[in-house]
Amino acid sequence: MSDATATDADTDVDPAALAALKHVGLVGGLSETKVSCAALGDRLDASTQTASRRLQTLESAGYVDRDVVSDGQWVRVTDAGEAALRAEYADYRRLFESDVELALRGAITGGMGEGRHYITLPGYAEQFRERLGYDPFPGTLNVNLTEESVRRRGEMSGIDAVPIDAWEGEDRTYGAATCYGVTLVAGDERYEAVHAIVPDRTHHDDDQLELIAPDRLRDALDLADGDAVEVRVEPTSRADEPEPSAVETEVA
Repeated sequence: MSDATATDADTDVDPAALAALKHVGLVGGLSETKVSCAALGDRLDASTQTASRRLQTLESAGYVDRDVVSDGQWVRVTDAGEAALRAEYADYRRLFESDVELALRGAITGGMGEGRHYITLPGYAEQFRERLGYDPFPGTLNVNLTEESVRRRGEMSGIDAVPIDAWEGEDRTYGAATCYGVTLVAGDERYEAVHAIVPDRTHHDDDQLELIAPDRLRDALDLADGDAVEVRVEPTSRADEPEPSAVETEVA
């Protein structure tokens, strides 16, 4: 949570452009492939010019790299584009599958100590207490994700999580975040009351994941820098939401 007030917005990509991204991926996978705007337009039921504009939108958003040649263009889906496709995939999993779980792997790494500051700010602390059901230990545990887990991280967006709202301090605005329910596994040990906190805007790279919990996780699981861990992300809901009421059935 090192930069809760960053405001740099990503280029908006509409569903039509995402559909073009999907077709590019289906044609060439995630490797570089030659794409004809005419053929892409046919697949999208759109004109050649429209297909070209959608590729330009994807390039501007950083979702594809393009090299235009005389008879078409070479297109490669970038890591950001793959993350967008994985997020779409996660949404469909959420629609058609139950008990969606995502396992991310990585290693413990040291942070810069900024997590302690943000976690204890009153506007966040009050929401953690109400919505997560506990007061987090003042600090975050940082996990450096593997390359494969970085690619899969986008799937988190399709898993039910707890929103943390932006709030106004005396001299600045603090940004919103999302808390994903997590079970942290280290060897034969596990700790279930964990949340991965993902600020809406952050300067952290996608390979860094920050975890919070009621206890100091390094002590609870005897963790040191470099230790391998697994972060199992599961659907969760707010602690302050009422349980669904039972439906009473009248028996004649």
